[in-house]
Amino acid sequence: MRIVFMGTPDFSVPCLEKLIEENYDVAGVVTQPDRPKGRKREMTPPPVKIAAQKHGIEVFQPEKIKDADAVSRVLAWQPDLIVTAAYGQVIPSAILDAPRYGCINVHASLLPKYRGGAPIHRAIIEGEAETGITIMYMVEKLDAGDILTQEKVRIEETDTVGTLHDKLSRVGADLLIRTIPPLVRGELTPIPQNEEESTFAPNIRREDEKINWNRSATEIYNQIRGLNPWPVAFTSWQGKVLKIWEAELTPSDVLANLSVSGSKPGEILSVSEEGIIVKTGEGAITLKELQPEGKRRMTVSDFVRGSGAQLTENSKLGE
Repeated sequence: MRIVFMGTPDFSVPCLEKLIEENYDVAGVVTQPDRPKGRKREMTPPPVKIAAQKHGIEVFQPEKIKDADAVSRVLAWQPDLIVTAAYGQVIPSAILDAPRYGCINVHASLLPKYRGGAPIHRAIIEGEAETGITIMYMVEKLDAGDILTQEKVRIEETDTVGTLHDKLSRVGADLLIRTIPPLVRGELTPIPQNEEESTFAPNIRREDEKINWNRSATEIYNQIRGLNPWPVAFTSWQGKVLKIWEAELTPSDVLANLSVSGSKPGEILSVSEEGIIVKTGEGAITLKELQPEGKRRMTVSDFVRGSGAQLTENSKLGE
């Protein structure tokens, strides 16, 4: 059976590697074009391209997969099955309808919840206790195809988008390999998604990264871990951006020993090398790892001893 794989970021790599490991005939790989990255804006290949080339698999990187030439190039591989995982472009029906066994997608949520480009971020930010992987048929409507298989994954209270991403990418690869054989044998019954239960997970915008100190401590904590290690939540201090990499919920017994009467959201309640406690709309949060504008990521102890020396009680973040 000939498979064409379509994917781009790190999340996609375990799926491709697993197909190769299980001796599937991966005829070709479609991924996004190389993009400039870093301060030097050097052209950088996507992770899937690197993985494919390591195994000597032909790679195709069209700017627009809907272009007639791109469609012809993909179909020239004569795939029996197309597998997609975080490819990043809407795939036209001319490609979706061609393979004998269809086109299936590995999506990082329990569909129909969190359709879209940032399901892992949004699940943590929204405080979900679980998420998972869905493998479904591809259709031209965003993440709306019939469901083939699903597997749940618990979201731990300490999970970040980075740790959850890695767990889901491994689960996705394993579920893919368990899904293909019964799919080919015709043993799976596709389940239509319930449109009334659908929710969306749009890509993270700059305004999603900014901390609103009027929100509860739990909401802010989820926002911080749901944006770590990319793109990272931020606030402002002395007119400059202050990124917040890690934080903890401040226990109620610690908060009871602080003077909070009259304090406003965003005000500093306590500064020490163990943590900076900030008042929120409900409760407080303890900052543990920060990054001042133009500087490296650092622990709160390094920050307090250095550039944060002027940050004292009653200082206010977010102005």
